[in-house]
Amino acid sequence: MLTFAFDVGETIIRDDRYWAAWADWLDLPHHTLSALVGAVVAQGRDNADALRLLRPGIDLEAEYEAREAAGRGERIQEDDIYPDVRPALIALRAAGHRLVIAGNQTTRAAHLLRALDLPVDAIATSGEWGVAKPDPRFFDRLVEFAGTPPDRIVYVGDHPANDVAPAKAAGLRAAHIRRGPWGHLWADTPAAAAADWRISTLSELAAIVT
Repeated sequence: MLTFAFDVGETIIRDDRYWAAWADWLDLPHHTLSALVGAVVAQGRDNADALRLLRPGIDLEAEYEAREAAGRGERIQEDDIYPDVRPALIALRAAGHRLVIAGNQTTRAAHLLRALDLPVDAIATSGEWGVAKPDPRFFDRLVEFAGTPPDRIVYVGDHPANDVAPAKAAGLRAAHIRRGPWGHLWADTPAAAAADWRISTLSELAAIVT
C-alpha cells in the first residue's frame, strides 16, 4: 500500500475565499487582484507578488496579524473543499492507503483543516514545520511525518515547481493535478510531465493505483 500526501491550495481547497478576503481587507476590486494573481503565476513568480504590486512595500506578515486581530483572518470552510476531495479520500482509505495532508500554509490553516474532519491520518503545514516547499527539507520532514519510505509516497499537487520537481528529487512519486492557475497554466511543461501521473480530478487516483 502507499501513502498519499496532498498539497492544500488548489488541490484540496479552492483559493477563492483566500484571495477575496485579501481584496476586501485592502479595499481592492476582486477582479483586479485575481487578474494580477494570474499575471504573476504566468511569470513564474510567487502569487503573493500580486499583493506587492498593488501595495508596494506591504508587510504581509503584519497585515495578516492585523486581519486576525480584527476578526477578519484566515478561514477555511466546508464549501472551500473541492467536491471530489471527500469521495476520493474515502475511496483511497477504503483501499488501505495511508493519507496525509501537507502544504505551504500557516499554522492557523493547519488548525482550520483539522476542524474539517477530513478522512485523513494526519495534517501538517509549512507554518508548523518552519520550512516551505520547494525546500528539500520540507520533503525530508514529510517522509518522517508520513512514516513511509520515500518511494511509497505519492505527493499530489498542482504546482510543478513546488510539488512535482522537489518531490521527485526527494525520491517520492508525484501526481500533478490540472486545476487552479498553476495547474492549468503549467500543465504542459516539462516540469509537469516529470510527474508519474497526470490527473484532472482526485477521483482518478484510486483507479491509477489499482
